[in-house]
This record gives sequence, structure tokens and C-alpha cells, in this order.
Amino acid sequence: MKALLLYPQFPQSFWSYNRFVEIVGLKAVIPPLGIITVAALLPEDWEIRFRDRNVACETEADWEWCDLVILSAMIAQKPDFHALIQKALQLGKKVAVGGPYPTSVPQDALDAGAHFLILDEGEMTVPQFLEALCQGKTQGIFRSIEKPDVTQSPIPRFELLQRNAYLMMAIQFSRGCPFNCEFCDIISLYGRKPRTKEPSQALAELQTLYDLGWRGSLFIVDDNFIGNQRNVKRFLRELIPWMQQHNYPFTFITEASVNLAEDDELLQLMGEAGFYAVFLGIETPDQDSLQVTRKLQNTRNPLVEACYKINQAGLLIYAGFILGFDGERAGAGDRIQAFVEQTSIPQPMLGILQAPPNTALWSRLKKEQRLIEDKSHPTGDQNTLMNFIPTRPIAEIAREYVEGFWTLYEPQNYLRRCLEQCLKIRLLKYQKQVRQLPLDKGIQLVAKLIWYQGIRRPKIRRQFWCQLWLILCRKPRLFTTYLGLCAAGEHFWEYRVLARERITQQLGYDPLEFPTTSEPEPMLVQS
Repeated sequence: MKALLLYPQFPQSFWSYNRFVEIVGLKAVIPPLGIITVAALLPEDWEIRFRDRNVACETEADWEWCDLVILSAMIAQKPDFHALIQKALQLGKKVAVGGPYPTSVPQDALDAGAHFLILDEGEMTVPQFLEALCQGKTQGIFRSIEKPDVTQSPIPRFELLQRNAYLMMAIQFSRGCPFNCEFCDIISLYGRKPRTKEPSQALAELQTLYDLGWRGSLFIVDDNFIGNQRNVKRFLRELIPWMQQHNYPFTFITEASVNLAEDDELLQLMGEAGFYAVFLGIETPDQDSLQVTRKLQNTRNPLVEACYKINQAGLLIYAGFILGFDGERAGAGDRIQAFVEQTSIPQPMLGILQAPPNTALWSRLKKEQRLIEDKSHPTGDQNTLMNFIPTRPIAEIAREYVEGFWTLYEPQNYLRRCLEQCLKIRLLKYQKQVRQLPLDKGIQLVAKLIWYQGIRRPKIRRQFWCQLWLILCRKPRLFTTYLGLCAAGEHFWEYRVLARERITQQLGYDPLEFPTTSEPEPMLVQS
């Protein structure tokens, strides 16, 4: 079998860092770990070609060569996903699809004409698919209620990646999350019992990347890295000596729940192992909204204190925030802005609440007949209005979102937070300089950053040079981290314009042009 594995293009989004990767001569932030793990589950005698269309598109020769096209996608990749299915069908190729989007909304893939739906987790359903092919079947849907033992998951096919095109590499240690947040589809996709790989297994994946020549930043893509705290500590205790023996070739970033701040030992182990940053799902400082959405782990301790403690453990904080919870009081956007300023989180991901299919929120809203199920309604992006009827005016939420995003990413505000966050981080004796880019690309980044922010932009020119001097004097070990944050500003300053345009298109007017309650009626449902 000749299989062409394709990963669809993402639209420009908060996490795409388009301008940043362009500045440093890269193509994408992280590789698609799921589809290269699927590649490792396919028979050894298959011929495989892999193309991440965010890095480089496949050729017509690839289409002519293949017998089978395999696609994996998230819902944000929906347009390109469907376009690839259509092209494959036009060329008479068999199409197999999987990943979070087809798993959550299988009917979309069926309607598009996909022949095989390999849903849920590949360790369970890829063997079913292969058995069906052996039996000569030409279509099928393969599902599994049972969750796989990830200690049996193979090492992803990292050698298929064009590794020098990415900012980071990626591995996965666990799947699932023990919490029960109403809006989250992770627990519906992967369950509430976190399943972890063995420490030796994760180290084998790191060794593979090391042997392939990768050095630099590595994203542990778990949706909650600390979901199984016992096992993650086992891994970290073995990771620390491995990192020492290999002269700290990687620096790590991951996602974790805010209760990370409650475990001093875990924070210390992460610091010693080479973690430099963590993404936290803070969502909102409003305690009543956290109760409504069942994010109770965020209510146990003051969130500002939790952020302070994580900074004191040597970790940079990224965080997500959401507007539009049921019962949310007016001014939620202002309260999020105030929280971000208080904690100096440089890159707050502000989004509007969505109800992903098959989540507890989706089921409740469907029962309450509040879902907007029109297929033309856009979903999957951080600047999409909600796909349900909220409890306060859509116009009010939209204005708070656009105003908040616009203000938070005003260049002077953004650069100030970058400096303040780095100054808040307590440097540990074992903490190394964060290595994110090869020397040539690092020099390219510094040169372009000086040109863009130190010369071309008069409003921030003085601030740029003053802050650069401060970071060199006070936190020189965080110099590369700080420069990376500054360079990312080039992406966010473009993206805030796009976010405003997208909301304006959905509403039918620009919310910042109507600062009072006299806005025209939004055209969301009709559009």
C-alpha cells in the first residue's frame, strides 16, 4: 500500500505565530504528533509519504503515486480538511480520516465522502481499519469505547518531519484529565482517568529526537501534564539525570492545571528537569463563573497567588481566558484585563466560549434549546462568537472581547508585560539559558527585532532599548526568552487586527465603534 498522510492547513490563529515564524525563517510552531504516531501504527511494508501542509504542500506526483490518502484534523482545520477529501475523491483515491474533528463530528466526514473513519484513539482503531482492508472492505467506521494502554503506544515517526521547519518538537506523556470542566472536550475524547506512558518510554522518544539532531524547545502536548501527579513525578525523577547526562539538550513547555501551584515538590522537579514555561487554563478571575463551568480546581486558592508561586518556581506563565459563561456579569473583560496586568502574563489567550460537540456544555445547551446548530456558523477559532444563545447580550460580550484583546496587545502594554513577567521569574541555580533557536536563526531574530522594534516603530523604540538594557542587567539568563516574547509581539499586533475584523464580520458592525449600549442588533444567527 502506498499511503499519503496529509495534515491540513490551519487558518491564522492565536497560536499560529505567523509573523514570528516568518521572522525567524521557520514554517510552523509544532509538528502534528497524532498523525506521525498513526504512521508508526501502519504496517512496516507500507510505503509512506507525509506532508504537513503548514510546512510544505504535497505535489501532484504525490497524488499520482498514492493508493490511499490519510487525513487527521482539528475542527479549526475544517476548510482545508474538506478540500483535501474532495480532491482525493476527484482523483479516485480512497480516503481515511481521523483525529479530534472527525471523532467529534463524524457526520461531517461522512457527508464529505470519506471512505474510512478511524475514530477515537488510533492504538485501538487503526488495527480495526487494517483488518478491514485485509478483508477487502472499501469503507467503514471504526470506533472503540475502550481506551488504549498508552504504555504500548509506539514511538512516533519523527524522521518523517521536516524538523528544521518547526520552532519546537513535541512528545506526549499522558492522555486524559481528572477534572470535569463543562466546556472541555478533552474528557469526552480521552476520558477523566489520565493514562501515562512509562518514564523509559518517554525517554526513548526524547533519545530518538536527540539522535535525529534536535536541540532546543520541546512541547509536552498533554492537555494536563500533571493529571496523574504520581506518575509525572516518576517521569521527572528519571528525566533529570537524563538531561544532565545529555548536557540539557532540550527546554520544556507544557500545559497544566492551576493546582500545580499546590505541589512544591512537583514545581521543583519541573524546574530541575528543564521546564521553562507552562500554559494554565485560568479562564476567568470570576469565582461564580468558575463554579458554573465546574472548574472547581481554580477556586481552591487565590489565582494571583498561584501565578506568583509558579513564577517563583522559575516558570514563565502562558494562560487562557474565556468570555461568555452563563450568568457572567458585565465587565468580565475588564476584570480579565486587570488580572492579566496584576500577574503580567505576557500572552493571554482571550477567547469567546464555544460549546464543542458532545461536551457537557453542548449537551446541556442542546437540552435547553440554546444551541445554534446552523452548519454555516464558524467554530474552532478563538475569535468566533459563541455557537449558542448566551445569558447576556452577544453585543456586550463581543465588545468586551475586542476591546480586551485590542488593549492587552497594544504594543506598549504587551512589551511592558514581557519585561515584568521575566523580572518576576525567580532564577534557580540549575536553570539554564533557554535554547529555542539554532545560532543562525537566533542572530536573524535579533537583527530583525532591532530593525522592527528598535528602529522602525517610533512609539516603542525608546521602550524597546530601555527594556533590553534592563533585562541584560537584571536577568541575563532570560535574555533569549525575553527576545522570543518580544518577537512574538509582531504576530499579535497583526492578529489583533484580524480578530477585530472577524468579530466585525460576524456582528455586521465594528464593536469598538459603538462604545455604549446603543449597538445595532447583531446579525450572528443570520450569518
